[in-house]
Amino acid sequence: MTTVELTEERAPAATRLGLHLALLQLVFSLLWTTYVIYLPKLAAQAGIAPSAVILILMLDQAIFTLSDTAMGLAADRIGRVAARFGVFIALVTAVSCCAFVALPFVAASAGPAVFVGLIVVWALTSSVLRAPPLTLLGRHASRPTVPFLMALVMLGYGVAGAVSPYLGVVLRDYDPRLPFIISSAALLLTALGLSRAAQGGAAPAAPVAAKPEPKPELKPMSLRGWPLLFIGAMVILALGYQLHFSINSSAFYLRFAKQEDLQWLMPVFWIGFNLVLFPASVVVKHRGGLIVMGVAGLLGALAIVMAELAGALTVLIVAQFIAGAAWGCMMMSAMSAAVAIGTTGAEGKVTGLVFSALALATFARIAAVAGGLQKLPDYAPLVQWAPVACWLVAGAGLLVMAAAALQGRQKSA
Repeated sequence: MTTVELTEERAPAATRLGLHLALLQLVFSLLWTTYVIYLPKLAAQAGIAPSAVILILMLDQAIFTLSDTAMGLAADRIGRVAARFGVFIALVTAVSCCAFVALPFVAASAGPAVFVGLIVVWALTSSVLRAPPLTLLGRHASRPTVPFLMALVMLGYGVAGAVSPYLGVVLRDYDPRLPFIISSAALLLTALGLSRAAQGGAAPAAPVAAKPEPKPELKPMSLRGWPLLFIGAMVILALGYQLHFSINSSAFYLRFAKQEDLQWLMPVFWIGFNLVLFPASVVVKHRGGLIVMGVAGLLGALAIVMAELAGALTVLIVAQFIAGAAWGCMMMSAMSAAVAIGTTGAEGKVTGLVFSALALATFARIAAVAGGLQKLPDYAPLVQWAPVACWLVAGAGLLVMAAAALQGRQKSA
């Protein structure tokens, strides 16, 4: 069987796996939204003070920061056997869903310790649904198709971001038990489907008569040099996103609109995010993820400046659309670049570090809100303009990295 025939046979399986991952991102993101909506109410039932809710959210992100990398490392070890990988995902997801479903049922009777303990179990085990599946996708998909598949996966994330404001309005008056059961059941079914798709996504066996090509021994990838700089840039980009969208965006809109209009205006960012994914994946395929991330960082910084200085709602909407498109390019390119950087058998390690970077930035944003930095006169300008600086500095740094890598390849050639 030739290389071309092998690639063509693997392509449909990889696409099916990509579709499963897109659905998985959508379902898990909506589950997280459901959790955030009901957490204050459930914490109060468990006897936890309202002021401690934000500490629980910080605890979640701290756990994600560590567990996402740990799950990525586990994926590098387990992911070589597709059947075992699928069982690993299914079993850990089942534990995660059981802990999540239990939260609204035990909140009023079990006490704060049990309630927080279930949250910790859920946070630890839910990391199996981030880096490991993307590791499998990067390992079994052909290299030219990776950007398209990553765009497909990020589409699920972007759709969830657009739907979340409406979900908050719809669910806030419902009993939490039914939404927790439905979201967990949907997530478990999606994970079970993913485990089957993982078995189908493995590379088909070569004919017996064919002489196997010798494979180089895979050595542990060091985080020195490019990988370390890449992860550092991802932390800065993610921090810029968190500060801009989660803290500053609503304040921008409230200059021209009312509070009840935010549910219709906030999704503009995610519309731009979703629409740019597939066109940008074509550029990543031909130019590489680092270049697209760098350019998107610079364009996104200009869009945030435009939002800061906007004198009309129409201008602000355009700026938010462009900023969302820039973040979409960054996310899709980052996942593609993580797979490319981790081609020595460390796809899980690098991808897990990317998700850990996202969680670390979320932790920093929640800590800033908990400290009320955006309300302090001395720090308000810092929070306001920090997203511009983050995307500008990280974007420029990524372009320098891309230029240096291109120059290195030309010298080697």
